Amino acid sequence: MSAAHIEVKGVSKVFGASVVALQDINLEIPRGQFVCLLGPSGCGKSTLLNAIAGFAPPSSGSIVADGKPVAEPGPERGMVFQEYALFPWMTVAENVAFGLEIKGMAKADIDATVERLLKTLSLQDFRQRFPKDLSGGMRQRVAIARVLALDSPIMLMDEPFGALDALTRRNLQDELLRIWAELKKTIIFVTHSIEEAIYLADRIVVMTYRPGTVKRDILVDMPRLRDPAAPEFNALKRELGQLVMEEQQRHHNDELRAAAVD
Repeated sequence: MSAAHIEVKGVSKVFGASVVALQDINLEIPRGQFVCLLGPSGCGKSTLLNAIAGFAPPSSGSIVADGKPVAEPGPERGMVFQEYALFPWMTVAENVAFGLEIKGMAKADIDATVERLLKTLSLQDFRQRFPKDLSGGMRQRVAIARVLALDSPIMLMDEPFGALDALTRRNLQDELLRIWAELKKTIIFVTHSIEEAIYLADRIVVMTYRPGTVKRDILVDMPRLRDPAAPEFNALKRELGQLVMEEQQRHHNDELRAAAVD
């Protein structure tokens, strides 16, 4: 039996009759690893994440998560979206408690879990606020707390900080790293930011432009917290920048060829 927490074997995804979004993706992700999927827009990062989440099963190949074949969404895989996906009619505390109520957890246990997570994410003073009253960074904290409440061993995150300003983004990156180190979750994190990927990840999977496949799989051997001004940080940033630029150029050339044919 494989020791991988997540196994992606020969996964391809085709939309319609001919749009090949993913082609022969193979990944083994150990328990507790923080992995970033990196690449230009259109390379299939979110498609792969949705396949692992069970929202969009692959056209071929297989995915196993936490020892179970993935055919649909499951409680062992929590998803954090860029758009926060909060219930606007619920308070912060009610949003965090929602999944636990669906599971049928006892009220005392729900209250204790919600209180612990609100404190962990510095939201205890906002427990009775509604999402419309919160900043973007606070809304994303609530979304993360709601996933953590379910205690899923796997967290899937689709550019969760992409719409935030630089300072809020860095603060939430540090918060996420602290939670990850404390709770030992396996995280797959989609980003188009090279610096964010280096700052966060144990491992960076660079994907090619459509059809998306693995271009490079890089282990990041730097101690945390990482300094973006450090020489090794910038050396890796240049290397990754070149890889992503190659895919952007390939996309541009494909568009020029298609326009010439038309």
